[in-house]
Amino acid sequence: MKFTASSAELLKALTTVNGAVPSKSTLPILECILFDRSSDRLRLSATDLEISIVQDLPVQFESNGTSEKARVAVPARRLLDTLRALPDLPIQFAADDEHNVTLRTDQGVYKMVGHDGADYPALPEMNGDLEISTTGAVLQRAVHKTSFAVSKDALRPAMMGIYFQIKGSQSRAVATDGHRLVRLTLSELKSSKSTNFIVPEKAMTLVGRVAKDEPCTIRIDGGYVGFDFGDSQVLARQIDEAYPNYEAVIPHENDRKFVVNRDAMLAAVKRVGLYSSSMTNQIKLSLDAKQVEISAEDIERASEARETVLGEYEGEPMTIGFNASYLTEVLSNVDSDEVIMEFSSPNRAGVVTPQDQPSGEEMLMLIMPVMLSTYA
Repeated sequence: MKFTASSAELLKALTTVNGAVPSKSTLPILECILFDRSSDRLRLSATDLEISIVQDLPVQFESNGTSEKARVAVPARRLLDTLRALPDLPIQFAADDEHNVTLRTDQGVYKMVGHDGADYPALPEMNGDLEISTTGAVLQRAVHKTSFAVSKDALRPAMMGIYFQIKGSQSRAVATDGHRLVRLTLSELKSSKSTNFIVPEKAMTLVGRVAKDEPCTIRIDGGYVGFDFGDSQVLARQIDEAYPNYEAVIPHENDRKFVVNRDAMLAAVKRVGLYSSSMTNQIKLSLDAKQVEISAEDIERASEARETVLGEYEGEPMTIGFNASYLTEVLSNVDSDEVIMEFSSPNRAGVVTPQDQPSGEEMLMLIMPVMLSTYA
């Protein structure tokens, strides 16, 4: 294989594919990126056997002295480090029949040893039992608004991914770790056939990086889900577990409602949270009349803080405790100027929604309370 390309364009394509290259693997060839020829385009592939990325790049192929059909697996780290250290200039890539790789520019020559591309694991073939048409912008939105709530607990594998409920007129992307929950309803993500699947959080993060504001086809096939952006594809093995019944924990009869400026509430929670216990990270919200008093105390460090934020409150006065970090993350994901916080009792989850929702979208977040310590 022999071709010439812009070093900057090649680096950009390789950086995209590198997201699926494992940092360490018992199979050394997985730490490589596969170079293959697809018609007049260079096809770059990488996989960790769970997630795969494919990127096509137009290059100028040459047949002089090399086999046109040769496939070669090139060590990813050394190749990327080399290209990052080079300015944007034409670079000639050549791999011989012994899988020796040579990079040549006007300034120098760089050589490394690759692997036989025939030994590289085959990527899943997505025939598309079910195809869903959407856009990269919709998927980026789903990833951006849900990934923070995905569980890191390997004992609950179903919750380590983003759960997609695809329906006729609208669909949902859901994430929860048992402490926080996000349910994002998207009218632009729809299909004539209903289906549910869970995509690993790492795969969806890569989808968010690859996605652009252009059409995307989601293909569901044989335990895999593929996101096809034309020149780029992300393929992932679905999490084959039953997602918990998250609807059961969402309280619907909330007789206490607090509407507050999002920035003011978020800033106060961050400041008061600095004085919470390092063990519990607990803050207390005392809701009354037209305000909320946010307070925290750390007995071990003999420190405390309290702050009042004005808002519109409806219902009986109440006191409820939350983890300051969790509440900060929830409020940080609200886009509107005003946020609505609804409660039913101090031992039931609080529901947080933006007062103004973007067209075609409905976002609901839930945060579980914590048992309050006895402090003034």
